[in-house]
Amino acid sequence: MRILVAVKRVVDYNVKVHVLPDHSDVDIANVKMSMNPFDEIAVEQAVRLKEAGKADEVVAVSIGPDKTVDTLRVALAMGADRAVHIKHDDTKLEPIAVAKLLAAVVKREEPGLVLLGKQAIDNDAGQVPQMLSALVDMPVAINVSGIELDGTKITCVRETDTGLMKVEGELPAVVSADLRLAEPRYVTLPNMMKAKKKPVDAVEAAELADIGARTVQMIEAVEPPARSAGVKLNSVDELIDVLKNTAKVL
Repeated sequence: MRILVAVKRVVDYNVKVHVLPDHSDVDIANVKMSMNPFDEIAVEQAVRLKEAGKADEVVAVSIGPDKTVDTLRVALAMGADRAVHIKHDDTKLEPIAVAKLLAAVVKREEPGLVLLGKQAIDNDAGQVPQMLSALVDMPVAINVSGIELDGTKITCVRETDTGLMKVEGELPAVVSADLRLAEPRYVTLPNMMKAKKKPVDAVEAAELADIGARTVQMIEAVEPPARSAGVKLNSVDELIDVLKNTAKVL
């Protein structure tokens, strides 16, 4: 079985971004970029399934400009066998456009399982897995924290507000990774060097699908309001008074 894992190049989660002076967007020039953390978890899970003998090949796919190859190399260093780079200069594609391009790759690669992060930390949309499943007519399980494969059957565990939910389906399927699905392994320098020898297939986005024109435009980007300083209270009575009369939450 082949596992296809979609990864995205985003601003590193340790970087604090700021709004551009003209408020047109956030400033990401010359900042550290890395693989989306949830996608990193998805890659780790795919590699673990291969190591357990549940899959024969792990293929990483990403959309973006030339520098996106750096992110794919990290996936290859983690254990993916090869990669597909969908070349597109727009780094802010809408979720439906991303889903259409990934759907084209799914139809080409015919994977038994498609793994993605549940959301990207740059736009927090969390829509691509569901859209992709509809486009390729595969069952989908989102926000998954556990996966078991048994032949053509897949069992997924999801964390909910009331406990754990277990769902079953048939392969091929689309699954989005939650935080506790797997702990990504540390990428060593020797593995990064080996990753440079693994194949990366580059294809133009226009050759795969017609993603159409953008339907949503960013109007303005603003910094969040600064938090006010905390207040030290001397008694529970003062706290209750503040909650009642100032915060008005009681």
